[in-house]
Amino acid sequence: MITVGILGLGGIGSTHARALASLAEAGVAVRLIAYSGGSAALAADCGWPQARRLDPAELITDPDVSVIAICSPSGLHEEHALAALAAGKHVVVEKPMAVSTAGATAVRDRAERSGLIVSPLAQRRFEPLNVALRQAISSGKLGRIVLGETFVHWYRHPDYYREAGWRAEAAGGGGSLMNQGLHNVDLLCWLLGGVTRVTGLTATLGHDIATEDTAVAALQFTGGALGVVATTTATPPGTPSELSIWTSTGSARIDQNGIRAWDFAAVPRPAEPDLAVTGASDPAAIGISGHLAQWSDVLDAVITGRRPMITADDGVATVSVLDGIYRAAADGRTVSGTAGLEVGR
Repeated sequence: MITVGILGLGGIGSTHARALASLAEAGVAVRLIAYSGGSAALAADCGWPQARRLDPAELITDPDVSVIAICSPSGLHEEHALAALAAGKHVVVEKPMAVSTAGATAVRDRAERSGLIVSPLAQRRFEPLNVALRQAISSGKLGRIVLGETFVHWYRHPDYYREAGWRAEAAGGGGSLMNQGLHNVDLLCWLLGGVTRVTGLTATLGHDIATEDTAVAALQFTGGALGVVATTTATPPGTPSELSIWTSTGSARIDQNGIRAWDFAAVPRPAEPDLAVTGASDPAAIGISGHLAQWSDVLDAVITGRRPMITADDGVATVSVLDGIYRAAADGRTVSGTAGLEVGR
């Protein structure tokens, strides 16, 4: 039996709890035994009425917990991950793994020295349409990749920032690029490879907050293809995030509701699953299927001793790209040639 503790049983923490409950119901030997934050009522509603409520320090050092899910505010992820690793726990950490390249690298290096798993959340890699697109690219049948684009045109009500102050602060990882855009940037890099240089702009255009609510960036990938990223939380009512790939033989455009275009003659249009959650205007509307898939992989990795599909290296690579965009926006220059940006996928 693998025992799990959730550090931060709030909105995203409850998604993890529900995913674990679904796995347990399906016969996976996993049990949530402790959590911090939240309430007994929420734990029960998520399927874990017997779980104990502890403070964060107690949860991290609890000898009965073998895996910790870190669902605390983004700016605390590095601190909590390092503490959990020091206590001998495997770690599943919500995005971002840390809010800086140095912090993410510190977490990865500690995990490697400890022989423990750190798997940062990248649940959108498990979505069937994204998997199908990656398989099509890997087959070589799409020709040369020319351009990748991802757009996150979302909206967050001012109350969203008032309810949790870290969301309004750069140091807390609250900007639209880091907090809302990370998963799409991760997807773009997963599909097109490592990033060699970036440039970007950020602005605060729709909210009274101390970090950006709008960002744009241009990227170049190791294979030569270019990329475009745009994120915002200032465009009501919000639309499903999009990802497009343009190649020498055609193009594909996918959003969180399905395939919007598929123009590749050499690869049939993938079947479309039933997609009904996007997070475009409601941060809680994300479903649990991706979390369930990643947890299933992590638990199997814990049991077998293999590397999980999503590793700490992936967390470092994605944070490095975002970090590079922020530095480029602050300095008005192109950031290139850093070890972090060149981490491959």
